[in-house]
Amino acid sequence: MEEVGMMQNNMEILEKIKQIVADILDLEEEKIGMDTYLIRDLGAESIDLLELAVSLNAAFQTEIRDDDIFLRKLRFYLEEAKTTGRDHHAFLAKQYPFLEDSRIREILNDLNGGAVLRISDLVCYIAHHQQ
Repeated sequence: MEEVGMMQNNMEILEKIKQIVADILDLEEEKIGMDTYLIRDLGAESIDLLELAVSLNAAFQTEIRDDDIFLRKLRFYLEEAKTTGRDHHAFLAKQYPFLEDSRIREILNDLNGGAVLRISDLVCYIAHHQQ
């Protein structure tokens, strides 16, 4: 029963995030889904991310840490893990506790594709901070 409630909450979070992103980027909400890449697919830029952080903070009454929610230090963390001989996956899991293990694996396999931030990552961040 609790899992159903979490899924419903995540869907509500997703719908609100879609509205905000669509408004900021002047897009139709239908073009935005959980697996949509914010930068790769939607063309979000730094200024858009700043506006998004402010809007998410206001909408969810949650402190938005730009470096965390937008995975800004991801490649830095990977380099740190490499130079210190740590497991990349475990190190990222510690830095981004809101991401599931399967998502971290996807990110590690997708690094050559460019910016890896997805709408689902935003949903997970918000859901994690509302617990």
